[in-house]
Amino acid sequence: MTSHLIETFDDGVATLTMNRPEARNALTGEMLAALSAAVPRLADDPKVRVVVLTGTGGAFCAGGDVKGFAADPGRGSGSSSGPNLEQRVAGLRRGMEVVKVLHEMPKPTIAVMPGPAAGAGLSLALACDLRICVSTAKLTTAFSKIAVSGDYGGSYFLSKLVGSARARELYFTADVLTGDQALAMGIVTKVAPPEEFAAAAEAYVRYLASLPTLAVGYMKRNLNISEHGTLSELLDLEAMHMARTMMTEDHKAASIAFVEKRPPVFNGH
Repeated sequence: MTSHLIETFDDGVATLTMNRPEARNALTGEMLAALSAAVPRLADDPKVRVVVLTGTGGAFCAGGDVKGFAADPGRGSGSSSGPNLEQRVAGLRRGMEVVKVLHEMPKPTIAVMPGPAAGAGLSLALACDLRICVSTAKLTTAFSKIAVSGDYGGSYFLSKLVGSARARELYFTADVLTGDQALAMGIVTKVAPPEEFAAAAEAYVRYLASLPTLAVGYMKRNLNISEHGTLSELLDLEAMHMARTMMTEDHKAASIAFVEKRPPVFNGH
């Protein structure tokens, strides 16, 4: 594990913290490699009930390291040094698999955004199920500002959240949104003022960790197939998943708690 990514675990909550505060947690190869290794492992760990992605130093993630881009002699179309096109495509595609795992893993994923998110950093946040953001944060797709088209699934996730026309506008113009504006558009799930953000994020994460993990995992599968599958495919999955969850210990415990008029306690089984 690199110092560019800090991994912690506490009472069912796995937290991945991007750690380059001097660069607003801009992505590096080390950080992306660590994310690519950690996220699938946490997805498969039965002890993990929630995966949190966040950043240090009052920022979420500034996206790609633009200073590194500028210093890369192999990026120009006329350069013969560095990786060729096919190698660049293969490397990018391997790295971007992490957003697919965040989107599909059978447990909640949440981006805790204490500050700015841009470019691929915003894409990583959009890949999570939920996003809580400080109200004063600045969010932007940013890609058009450096004449690139965008990566890490942002165009897919943003289109699902705000619709095609608004997503196109945000990509083309790279307009900067505050956390409050992003909430109004449906890009983030919750916002809190700076003085309340840490407590609000902690409460939100703990609430998610208290949910019936298996049922939430099946809900994610239903919702994901609803984005591109047919109604018949969704109904088949809903029937299978409903029958499966009705056989769980969590369902039995929740039914008893309902009858006894008390809050249920879930163990993820």
